[in-house]
Amino acid sequence: MTEIDYARFPERLAHARGADTAARWELLRSFQEEWGYEPSGDRERVRTDDADEASGPVDPTLAIPAALAEWWDLPFNSFADQPRLYWTHLEWPPTIRPDPAGHGVRGALPPDNPFVGPEEDLRVCVFMAEYQYANEWGYPAARSALADPPVLVAAEDDDGKEGWMPQSHSVSEFFLQLAVNRLPEHFGWTAGESEIAPETVTRLRAHLSPLGLLPWRELGARSEYFGGPDVIVRHDTGMHDLALTAYGRTEEAVRTLAESLGIEWSEGIGEPESHGV
Repeated sequence: MTEIDYARFPERLAHARGADTAARWELLRSFQEEWGYEPSGDRERVRTDDADEASGPVDPTLAIPAALAEWWDLPFNSFADQPRLYWTHLEWPPTIRPDPAGHGVRGALPPDNPFVGPEEDLRVCVFMAEYQYANEWGYPAARSALADPPVLVAAEDDDGKEGWMPQSHSVSEFFLQLAVNRLPEHFGWTAGESEIAPETVTRLRAHLSPLGLLPWRELGARSEYFGGPDVIVRHDTGMHDLALTAYGRTEEAVRTLAESLGIEWSEGIGEPESHGV
């Protein structure tokens, strides 16, 4: 197996950001392949464009960003192919918040938000939700005409206040970020620690490089990702069960990481879920 240094991932991400969505889809494809995902060739999930089939209210006057339709039609769409890798729900067509019927719990953007002006549409179009809808991801309705708008997440901020916060710079980057969050956990060798010392964080930042993605927020977690040779590390400062989680393309990569961080994995190194264990 050829070693991949994820300390170089920010360069790949910067190149993709500077190009069209095709470059970002190619980065998604290559990342999935690097971690062992292969399309099954037996895709069963079918997208329906019928608003009557949506799980919530749909505003048919709003455009749907082109990147969403592009993503769904990708031949290597691992979500459509193997949804159990993700445990999220696709909202298609995107549904609006707040729900005019009063059933949806998410509100609109406040007038003083940094995403759209106070005279613009303050609604949010949700296209993806955590499995039990504890968190939702969407884009401002005022930006729905953009081909690849930025993505917001409904979650608690660092002060514990619920609201809409930045999640990804674009829809296409969101799906890459979702894959980074889900696929290594399934296909990689894993190890983690519930508590880590400050000096471990210092070594982490010295030996690995941030991937360049915004912090991932879900179920109270606030996770930053770092990369090194054949390894990605999730450092959480929120409510995730583990403060530090390592995902390696090889067992040796996770073992080498522990040496560079000056720690021992208290629970050992787990074999990939994809091995059927």
